[in-house]
Amino acid sequence: MPEKNCQYAPAEEMLALKPAAVLIPLVDTKTGLSIILTTRTQHLHNHAGQISLPGGMRDESDINPVATALRETNEEIGIPADYIDVIGSLEHYSTPTGFIITPIIGRIMPGFSLQADPFEVDEIFMVPLAFLFDEQNQQKHIYSGLQKNGTKNTLSYYEFNYGEKRIWGITAAILVNFYKRLKDNHPLFCELVPQIRSQ
Repeated sequence: MPEKNCQYAPAEEMLALKPAAVLIPLVDTKTGLSIILTTRTQHLHNHAGQISLPGGMRDESDINPVATALRETNEEIGIPADYIDVIGSLEHYSTPTGFIITPIIGRIMPGFSLQADPFEVDEIFMVPLAFLFDEQNQQKHIYSGLQKNGTKNTLSYYEFNYGEKRIWGITAAILVNFYKRLKDNHPLFCELVPQIRSQ
């Protein structure tokens, strides 16, 4: 098996952005692998009410993005680092709100329990990986608008509609990128590919 290489250096223009990290928490369920997602509370300053992966801004005590993702996951949904087997990471994502986000992939070990932080998390739920990895559910949209200087700006974004839950923006982009890397047999995720394709 090729050696795992999960180091992605941010581009120079991203270095001025505020560092953050999220965890892609993979959980074994009776119907196959699922991902834990959260609905953010309505009063938060950034991305209020949106569906997101557990995570947040880097703290001064965090030595790297993995430490940020593990700490934030424990704070937001109550899973300690001892229950998370870190597999690797994806490329960084920059946001219009000034963050650079590093997605960390982690397998959640049996015996964990979930406890939502009432300040940040309104709801915790799981979505089957088979649903997220079905290309028919990966809806791509084009948005056109005007910037403050009057120039036209065209953006594309992904969206999933899982029942009444709308997963879009950076969270959807990260999940689609995760799927593409597995689909392409990227060595970082080779151990997961047979499990995904058997579902």
